[in-house]
Amino acid sequence: MTYTKYSASGNDFIISHSFLQKDFSQDAIRLCNRTEGIGADGFVVLIPTSDADFKWLFYNSDGSDAAMCGNATRACAHYAFNNGLASNKMQFLTGAGKIESVVEDNIVETQLTTPKVLKEEFEEEGFTWWLADTGVPHLVTIVDDLEKYDHDLCAKMRYAYNANVNFIKIENKKIFIRTYERGVEGETLACGTGMAAAFLRANNLNLVNNKTFVYPKSKEELTLSIKDGNLFFKGAVKKVFTTEV
Repeated sequence: MTYTKYSASGNDFIISHSFLQKDFSQDAIRLCNRTEGIGADGFVVLIPTSDADFKWLFYNSDGSDAAMCGNATRACAHYAFNNGLASNKMQFLTGAGKIESVVEDNIVETQLTTPKVLKEEFEEEGFTWWLADTGVPHLVTIVDDLEKYDHDLCAKMRYAYNANVNFIKIENKKIFIRTYERGVEGETLACGTGMAAAFLRANNLNLVNNKTFVYPKSKEELTLSIKDGNLFFKGAVKKVFTTEV
């Protein structure tokens, strides 16, 4: 098969398309391996569907399924448009529901699925947490210093709540974030649904405007906004290379 590697704010993915739906979990483990494969945070296969322009099958680097990944939606939209699978305005199906994306050159804006608050503010391990589903579940805690991010604590909270874990700092109505991701089982350079959860939390507390900039560990600038209760996620993606394996 032919595979294309994309980087979306430092979150990297291997993307391909197929006419057959099958279990690609072992392919994900093999291809995402950073020493013996191509190397990526996730593997995505686009397949046909009658309900949208296409459907995706998304796998974390450990081969586990994920219903949603914000950065991957932007990378996949760019891939689909450039491979003639959809126009620059498209709809596609994920495990979390239907996604809408618009591609303009290397900038992609995605309307994310409707967020759900799973657990209101609570205290644990010396931090104040909030849990929401922005396609996948995310724990969010607001801190005054992102160096308070702790890998072992994140791993503990991740398994306690089966959620990704986000430490965020708000400065001049901008959000800075570090994220521990399920499936990767460690910190990634960016997480789209994590940024969406962080924005939603900060916006609910009136700490940021309805449109604001978010900066993940990769330091790339992304825009999160809310319109009529819908979350929108916008930023640049980069096609790294295409190869055959």
